[in-house]
Amino acid sequence: MRIAIFVSGSGTNCENIIRYFQHSEDINVALVVSNRPDAYALERAQRLGVPTAIVPKVELNTPEVMLSLLQDYRIGFIVLAGFLPIIPDFLIDAFPRRIVNIHPALLPKYGGKGMWGHHVHEAVKAAGETETGITIHYVTPVCDGGEIIAQFATPLTPDDTAESIAEKVHRLEMAHYPAVLEKLFTAATA
Repeated sequence: MRIAIFVSGSGTNCENIIRYFQHSEDINVALVVSNRPDAYALERAQRLGVPTAIVPKVELNTPEVMLSLLQDYRIGFIVLAGFLPIIPDFLIDAFPRRIVNIHPALLPKYGGKGMWGHHVHEAVKAAGETETGITIHYVTPVCDGGEIIAQFATPLTPDDTAESIAEKVHRLEMAHYPAVLEKLFTAATA
């Protein structure tokens, strides 16, 4: 299974996934794609020997460019790890149930357009939630509306800040995202 990781930011999840599969004979992170040339994730990937590509929004939304790029690297699965642009419908059609995202809350709460990163954690804090977590789900044309693959929760206290919530969520991402992906890829190739 050859996978592409799509990223927009620093790339801690991206690096975690690359390292997790580094010695796998069955799963290969073949490409890291970013919409931002300054995304630190690109440097992390290059340091670990993974090819990278920068795809600005206009190219992301151009079927010939994206499908050709993914075909060149023989990509079978796309993993979103902090990728902010909306995935275009043609990519969802070309990779049915083969694009996976991680969301920093327990969907369906705190999902949808504009709900990413600190925006989610601030909303969770403002609502006085007693728990939050991560949701790993398939990508569909509905933002954060795809079928849920797995969820993991962490308790919150009234003393938690948006920053401490972000740290708790990040620990869940590091602990669970690669293992859930491995089960998914293994099932897809069985």
